[in-house]
Amino acid sequence: MVAMNDTTTTRPPIATKKPSSVTHHGITVEDDYAWLRDPGYPEVTDQAVLAHLEAENRWFETRMAPQHDRIDALFKEMRARIKEADKSVPQKDGDWLYWVEYEEGAEYKKWWRRPVGAADDGSADELILDEVALAEGKDYFRLGAISVSKDGRLLAWAVDDNGSERFTARVKVIATGEILPDEIPGTLSALIWVAGDKGLVYSLANENWRTDNARLHWLGQPLDSDVELYHEDDEGFRVGSGLSANEDWLVISSGDHETSETRLVPTDDPLATPLLVRERVTGVEYDVDVREGTLYIHTNDTHENFRLATAPLAAPSDWTTLIEGTADFYLTGVSLFRDFYVTEGRLRGLDTIEVRYYDDPARIEPIAFPEESYTAGLADNPEYAVDRLRLSYASMITPNTTYDYFVAEQRLDVLKVQEVPSGYDASLYATERLEIAARDGTLVPVSIMYRKDRKPGGPLHLYGYGAYGISIDPGFSTTRLSLVDRGFAYAIAHIRGGDDLGRAWYKAGKREARTNTFTDFVDVARGLVERGYTRPGQISISGGSAGGELMGAVVNSDPELWGAVVAHVPFVDVLATMLDASLPLTPGEWPEWGNPIEDKAAFELIRSYSPYDNVRRQAYPPIMVTAGLNDPRVTYWEPAKWVARLRELKSDENELILKTNMGAGHGGKSGRFESLHETAEEFAFILWQLGVDAPASGSEAIGGTNASGSEAIGGTNASGSEAIGGTHASSSEAIGDQH
Repeated sequence: MVAMNDTTTTRPPIATKKPSSVTHHGITVEDDYAWLRDPGYPEVTDQAVLAHLEAENRWFETRMAPQHDRIDALFKEMRARIKEADKSVPQKDGDWLYWVEYEEGAEYKKWWRRPVGAADDGSADELILDEVALAEGKDYFRLGAISVSKDGRLLAWAVDDNGSERFTARVKVIATGEILPDEIPGTLSALIWVAGDKGLVYSLANENWRTDNARLHWLGQPLDSDVELYHEDDEGFRVGSGLSANEDWLVISSGDHETSETRLVPTDDPLATPLLVRERVTGVEYDVDVREGTLYIHTNDTHENFRLATAPLAAPSDWTTLIEGTADFYLTGVSLFRDFYVTEGRLRGLDTIEVRYYDDPARIEPIAFPEESYTAGLADNPEYAVDRLRLSYASMITPNTTYDYFVAEQRLDVLKVQEVPSGYDASLYATERLEIAARDGTLVPVSIMYRKDRKPGGPLHLYGYGAYGISIDPGFSTTRLSLVDRGFAYAIAHIRGGDDLGRAWYKAGKREARTNTFTDFVDVARGLVERGYTRPGQISISGGSAGGELMGAVVNSDPELWGAVVAHVPFVDVLATMLDASLPLTPGEWPEWGNPIEDKAAFELIRSYSPYDNVRRQAYPPIMVTAGLNDPRVTYWEPAKWVARLRELKSDENELILKTNMGAGHGGKSGRFESLHETAEEFAFILWQLGVDAPASGSEAIGGTNASGSEAIGGTNASGSEAIGGTHASSSEAIGDQH
């Protein structure tokens, strides 16, 4: 059902129009491309749908074919900046030191350990999990959870091999490699050892890809005997489990984007009646840890920037403030250790880490870092009784650095600085932190880097996200250098909708205030032009998922600004998705976007900015779009429909190409080098459209983490998968649920 020329290599595919409509609140919304959603989803077997996606992929290949040499060159540059044979700094957990390692040319990691005190000569090293072997022959591979039993004897792990984010958990005996018969399909969670390593706590994804449960599996018993420890009845809430810092308590948390509720269960008696800390109150979030009969509660109940409270275990809802919430300091997290605790947060947008003491509340020891603008945080710290902390650190021009911080001496010890084999000279680059006024007068922070020999007014790449209270930190990236060394400045707009400047910053870009996110991004771009960093038409922009929604909104509103646009798995069909309660994420997303089913004002607001619904007959800039056929977060038909409507209405001859990964999901291809190839395609498109043909300046590189996070292995990645000694409460959301 796809109308096109005899060959799809001479003209782009034009999707058939099939009239369809829905009516809500007396308003009818037409959608000629609704048919691109396979009625059998999540199975996609409709031949007309598949034919259209494949035609789009052929058109993508046709248009990008002349760029193959450029793509290859970019890929080689990016790969040359990665130390192929690399390993993380070993970390002690109980009787063992654990680390991960990449071998030369390997796409995936190997997980190792050796006994504490054993010689570091390889003789005592023990391979506990081989991702390379597990991924062999698979087009897609992702490790979702990994956990060693408390006695160090067993390993549990979970794998997704198609991008659908439904993981299968297995267990093995580490010493012998024996795979136990226990197999749990359909998990979407951490794996928590309890009851003296006799049981595993996990969460299943239901048919709508929602984790509404915490379940207990007894090793050696059939799955149908598993016990549901907790079930969540609110379809908008998700359930996650973790451990308290001392590992005495199982922490079962349930919540959406603005409300949470926590229960505690002793790990040695997981069938005990859960202890409810405090009943949910709409708009109140809290998380909990336990030390010596006292609960430590991180909550926003009295201040939007969170406070730290305590309560006796015997009266868990009786909260007493330990650290007040303030407008200046955003308390993002608290980690308990035996002799001290650590607070993390942001002060005027800058990361802060402070050591504090249980017996002396006035004693506060900030950890000082050497730069004025950076990103820093606790890395993998699996043990409760420690005298040092593992930290991670980076800036836009400083490679990823792993530190040990010796608490008593208040001293940082550098353990590892990311090595860039092709060379890196920080003195060639400059970074700035700007503030640019939005149209309502609000000052929006902007992080920017460039080569010191860059000519003013040259090309500039602007990145943004702006949703879910997720901050975009000014970190380090090797791939970024392939633009910067060709004369680009690279800027991150810390727009409202993220929590870069605190919780109020997040609230100022969500629901009724959502359009601030889009106008902030446009105003940052215009401000960078006014300050001479670039000029209209020489700005490339990119964003993914909710950041792809941002891309769709700003090409509708200000198309003349952009010279090239890359929208990865873009959440562009916002209205239709939020109107469909059967989709995996929708009920849990209503606190973020509003519920257009019940609320006419929310319906009208979302309809006013939803990128797909606001495509109009005008000239659009060159646009590259990606999608994943198995993506459960932003379903493939959102970008497919968007591209189809753009093709129908746009009045220009600029490039519009769509690439759907037919065997991947939200994150694109797996593997550290496969993902680099996709970044090389993106950058080749940008260079092509902006007419930048100059080779990179010299062979220097800027080490760091690519979009998938696969380069930096010295600490904990975004999913927390480097920490294998058990999942603590602070990292219980092993797999996020955002668009």
